[in-house]
Amino acid sequence: MSQLTTNHVIKISKATLMLFICFFGLLVMYSNFTDYATNYEYLAHILSMDTTHEGYKYSYRAITSPMLHHRIYWLIITLEVMFTVFCIMGTYQLYKNINTTSKKFHEAKKFAIIGLLIALFLYYVCFQVIGVEWFNMDESQHWNYKDWARHIVGFILPSLIYVAIRIER
Repeated sequence: MSQLTTNHVIKISKATLMLFICFFGLLVMYSNFTDYATNYEYLAHILSMDTTHEGYKYSYRAITSPMLHHRIYWLIITLEVMFTVFCIMGTYQLYKNINTTSKKFHEAKKFAIIGLLIALFLYYVCFQVIGVEWFNMDESQHWNYKDWARHIVGFILPSLIYVAIRIER
């Protein structure tokens, strides 16, 4: 049995971290497909701005069309599927290249990085920036994804940095 090196442990940790993110993505997709109505209701309230404290001041921002609610929800689901698929492909490539050179392992990160960037776009730009800043989601006591999205971004952003940085030798 070969001796386990720090370099090898770093490679394993990066691939395993991606596995955790894949698991999260699969659970989110499962939730959205199996409980579409509940998640749709959440999004519809956020887009309609019907539970914000100062909704009347910013009512011009509200999207009240159920058809648009469904289309935006399907866009979110599509982004979740994309980030999960890219992360799964990236995780596979990382595990496949664990015993290769550091250069090949580093090149195997591309799908993982793309998946993590899509996840950041979804949970930071869409939920935190657009949801909070445009639709005032944080003002709603019940229909508010702000903290949930913040926790995800708080895990994905450092993961992206750790996976992308080339510290393997």
